[in-house]
Amino acid sequence: MKINFKKTGLLVTAGLLTSASFAQNAKVGSIEGTTPLGSSSQYRTWSIGIGAGLLNQSNIFGFNRKGYDDLDHNLGYSAYIKKQISPSFGFKASYLGGKVGGAYKDGSASYETKTPWSAALSGEWTMANSNWRFFNSFIKPYFSVGLGVLNFEPTVTTGTTATTQESQSKLFVPADFGFKFAIAKGINLDLGYQLNWANQDFDGANTGTYKNDLFSYAHAGLEFALGNSSKPALNNSNPVATLVNDYNGKYDELKAQRDALEASNKALQSKVEALNADLQDDDGDGVANKFDKCPGTPAGSVVDGAGCPIKVKNETKVIEKVMVTEADRKTVDEAIKNLEFETSKSVIRPSSYGSLDKVAALLIDKNFSLKLAGHTDNTGSQQLNLRLSKERAEAVKAYLVSKGANASRIEATGYGPNQPIASNKTAEGRQQNRRVEFTLY
Repeated sequence: MKINFKKTGLLVTAGLLTSASFAQNAKVGSIEGTTPLGSSSQYRTWSIGIGAGLLNQSNIFGFNRKGYDDLDHNLGYSAYIKKQISPSFGFKASYLGGKVGGAYKDGSASYETKTPWSAALSGEWTMANSNWRFFNSFIKPYFSVGLGVLNFEPTVTTGTTATTQESQSKLFVPADFGFKFAIAKGINLDLGYQLNWANQDFDGANTGTYKNDLFSYAHAGLEFALGNSSKPALNNSNPVATLVNDYNGKYDELKAQRDALEASNKALQSKVEALNADLQDDDGDGVANKFDKCPGTPAGSVVDGAGCPIKVKNETKVIEKVMVTEADRKTVDEAIKNLEFETSKSVIRPSSYGSLDKVAALLIDKNFSLKLAGHTDNTGSQQLNLRLSKERAEAVKAYLVSKGANASRIEATGYGPNQPIASNKTAEGRQQNRRVEFTLY
């Protein structure tokens, strides 16, 4: 009954730990310095472990049970060093020492086997790190199996006679399973249960139904990751968590760039709307709002270059026929040739002021009318080119009016790319198409 009670308790404990592990839903944490599909140099891959527990020849599964009924529970101790190959698999070299003993209930015989040392190489699998449902789980179930050499020295007592056999070193197979708890960065609490298949001489009796002896080791210990503490331990890392962390970081970076562009576009749109408002002529007097010092002028009023009404005396007007001479055309042609704007803007460069001043004087002196036609190449959108050609024509008109020309005698129109005079397929042709035409009449 004693053994059954212990078996039941261990099974219940294992079941509770398994339930807790599969209920674990830890959040994805920051995985500093690691990248998806990165090399193992981004992690700490070596670790050491120490442990202690109970050694006896029973096991919770009832495997390979021999005739010894009254089993001793002795102290065992262990240590290992492990190299992690991937988040879910590693190799470990382990040491196990202690002693195992037992007796018949009738007291006719007993044994005690000392195990000064053992050395084994095992492969260890960590299940939580291979399951996509877990992100750096706090509880990690694991199991390992390997092959090693066990040194043992059995002493058999029959009645009052004790016989100690020679120390032997034989092959044995350790199989370990349990749970590791991530209690700190790079530190795991290890709770495990190990079955060890040994040579049949292990308990000093090499006869019987079974060819091999089996003893168990229920243990608890600590595992410490070795290396730079700023790096995560590979045995506590989940590839899925690394991928998710990398995706979230890149998503946040792209989202920040998009938000910055949207804010910049809103500011630019606000400036464009303000410029459009300045270029509008709400009272229809031929002077843009930005330069109109007398807004709201009644329709049909004669205004000066500042948009203010001009008082005209009642007198007989003599209509003269306007004559445009070759000298006049030369003045206009020179202004067209010298006219330059800032790149992609409607701002006239100062180098163009001199020839424009001559056109303004000509309009004032001879009372000419002037048609300004703005044109662009086909680079960019239709809407943008139409607006730019109109704004450049208006800018020339505003300059001439600011020099005293009659605004009502100047017409400014934008045609965009719709009236090319050369091919837009060459840089030279596009340069010719970007122009403002002056027509005197």
